[in-house]
Amino acid sequence: MEITKEKILETLRFVNYPELRQDIVTLNMVEEIITEDKKINITLKFPKKNDPFASSIKRACEKAVKAAFGEDISIEVFSDFSKKLQPAEFNSLAEVKNMIAISSGKGGVGKSTIAVNLAVAVAKTGAKVGLLDADVYGPSIPKMFASDGYRPEIKSENGQDIIEPLQKYGVKVLSLGFFVKPENAMIWRGPMATKALKQLISQTNWGALDYLFIDLPPGTGDIHLTIVQEMAVTGAVIVSTPQDVALTDVIKGIAMFDSEKIKVPLLGLIENMSWFTPKELPDNKYYIFGKNGCKMLSEKLNIPLLGQIPIVQSICENGDQGTPSALDNVSPEGKYFEQLAAKLVSEIEKRNRISLPTQKVKIN
Repeated sequence: MEITKEKILETLRFVNYPELRQDIVTLNMVEEIITEDKKINITLKFPKKNDPFASSIKRACEKAVKAAFGEDISIEVFSDFSKKLQPAEFNSLAEVKNMIAISSGKGGVGKSTIAVNLAVAVAKTGAKVGLLDADVYGPSIPKMFASDGYRPEIKSENGQDIIEPLQKYGVKVLSLGFFVKPENAMIWRGPMATKALKQLISQTNWGALDYLFIDLPPGTGDIHLTIVQEMAVTGAVIVSTPQDVALTDVIKGIAMFDSEKIKVPLLGLIENMSWFTPKELPDNKYYIFGKNGCKMLSEKLNIPLLGQIPIVQSICENGDQGTPSALDNVSPEGKYFEQLAAKLVSEIEKRNRISLPTQKVKIN
């Protein structure tokens, strides 16, 4: 709905001044209305100095306007002309349609490799894609994009520093690894790490994106809570090997996302390192870490299995060289990630059809 002064005035006719039993528009109390995008400033002229009804009427105006135009409206009501409309606050995620968390119960299952290749594969479909490396203690995304030495440009906008992400392979990428030397260890206490992550989330110029993938650290902890508190995560994907030890930790990850306080939808499981096929024996499959562990778990818990990725030497080598396997349109590895991306996009679209948008989590 287009926000105009006339429509705002019509909305304010439902706000009455108690003592005179008339609405504030009829009483000519609405002195000024200023609108800019989704920010509204209203100045009211009250009949009395230090009017006892001022606070309640201001709250009633805010409630009426938000009910009419949406809860995402930013509104301020003043009783004089001393405050004018300020520049709109920068909202880094305003144009991001879907935020997808890529998680794992434990380390070493190839989560970051999957996240990078998924982002590249989805970008190849023509979608606008971003990738946030939220693995603050062990950021590996810079290496996988051959960008260890990259330093983001930082611009000033309305007095706020805005970070420009790296753009490569059709993906906008940001990592804390871009701000430190690769050989330096990230020795941070929890509050320091979460503060740095919040800055990356709130100060990055993501622009219009169809999908923003978030590469989370292994396990469950402060970083995961920070993400769901700062971002309205559309859904989560959990990566695992078929090994029983890894699957035990997957169940913990599922429990976290499905908990009453968090309630982030599970889009599916991805089984990595599913089997090994030697080049000289292309018809043979060797199940080094167990067979179909994620498949059986997905059937048991009624969670989609998005795909199974085998152990392929080139996937590892390509990641080390900064040329993700998903870039290859011909190789079997490229096809695996293409199919994985198609399945994930399908699950996201299904989730958006049948469920309401996820809200940011409020944890006391």
